[in-house]
Amino acid sequence: MKNSYKNKLHSALARNRQALGTRTAKVGGYSFVLCLVVLAILIAVNVLVGMLPSRFTQLDISAAQLYSLTADTKVVATNLEQDVTIYWIVQAGEEDTVIEKLLDRYGDLSEHITVVKKDPDVYPTFAQQYTDQTVTNNSLVVESGEKSRYIAYEDIYEYDTSNYYTTGSVSQSFDGEGQITSAIDYVVREDLPQVYLLSGHGEQELSETFTDELARSNCETVSDFSLLNVDAVPEDCDALIINAPTSDISEEELELLRDYVAGGGKLLVFSGPQEEETLPNLHALLSDYGVTAAEGIVVDTDRDHYAFTAPYVLMPDIESSEITDPLAEGGYHAIIPIAQGLDTSGADSSVTALLTTSDEAFSKISGYDMSTYEKEEGDLDGPYTLAVSIEDSTAGGRIVWVATDYLLDGLYNSYSSGANLDLAMNSLSWMIGESDAVSIRAKSLDYNYLTISSSAATWLKIVMIGVIPVGFLLLGIDEILRRRKKL
Repeated sequence: MKNSYKNKLHSALARNRQALGTRTAKVGGYSFVLCLVVLAILIAVNVLVGMLPSRFTQLDISAAQLYSLTADTKVVATNLEQDVTIYWIVQAGEEDTVIEKLLDRYGDLSEHITVVKKDPDVYPTFAQQYTDQTVTNNSLVVESGEKSRYIAYEDIYEYDTSNYYTTGSVSQSFDGEGQITSAIDYVVREDLPQVYLLSGHGEQELSETFTDELARSNCETVSDFSLLNVDAVPEDCDALIINAPTSDISEEELELLRDYVAGGGKLLVFSGPQEEETLPNLHALLSDYGVTAAEGIVVDTDRDHYAFTAPYVLMPDIESSEITDPLAEGGYHAIIPIAQGLDTSGADSSVTALLTTSDEAFSKISGYDMSTYEKEEGDLDGPYTLAVSIEDSTAGGRIVWVATDYLLDGLYNSYSSGANLDLAMNSLSWMIGESDAVSIRAKSLDYNYLTISSSAATWLKIVMIGVIPVGFLLLGIDEILRRRKKL
């Protein structure tokens, strides 16, 4: 029995050795080893990719690019010289995915930025040292040294209900990058820009949208500043805003403003046509540089240059400049309603046109009493400039003048998809220095208005209602005729 068992065992081993020596067995062995090598390579590549920054491994395919960082953020982050900690206050399992990915991008952007998660269940009193508000999940605290800023979750996801009673709509936007970058800029800066608001001439209050944007850009505003009880504009005034005055400044105030600009001051003016009187002293600031303000309200009859079938709601051409290039590159249109024409034909080299009408524009002398959009006797021929920037060569003073009182009106700003506000903030940034005013557009989570000219709307109707249906009809007839010929 034992010999028989041994013979069978030797026979089986011989057959196995013979099978392993065949070509099929050798190929199988090579394939197995190759699979092991490939598997090892894949594991190594996976480990290396896991070590790369998230900006290289996670593509932002969201429609609004929610967790992609703009150039402004990259400039702020790369210029950091001190450590910044972003505390993410969130319970385990309640993390907002968009905020998480956005914070990963910040952590990868600079070695000076550290993101630390704080679970309120584990650290129940942590947030109390930074704010008295009720802290919700996914709120943030940005800290550097002794300065800090609390960012509520409600400020990251914004809801605009201003149009609810007129259109029944509520718009939602994501402002994570704007809030975080502004907070980083705030905690690392020693001095914040001071923006003064001139008063005493019936000026309008700044829109809530603009004041919020000033605060978000770390600009401190000084309201109700008067030139009547000072000998000069204060030295700490980084920019002076004159918003829609209804009465003229005095000659004494004019001289103070001239001295301010000549000494390197920055002046931002929103001033449109008046119902009853003109503003000769205020407009003298323009005439110093060869720019004159025309009487009346500008009407542009070129259908590519006005919106909503209203030739006084202008869609001007955007000229190239540091202020307007971001708008043009983004495909935005500023909406300029009820504007006063600026004549720059005699302007000196310090003046740059920002927004211009078509050659068909003219100024209605009747102004607010106009009864027709047609040109009448006495109306002034265009074209006109609607906004200018001026750089005084004496000491670097700068002026930006927008010839309407309604640039920052909430409704028209919405129609322009925020381009009007961007124009104002870009102007302010250009005047006081780009690094001194960080302004990042919030990203819409619903839609933007597509503002097009009347002529473009007409062509769209023709194409959609006429050309495309007729084209399909002709294709169908052609297909029927070809099939009949085959039969």
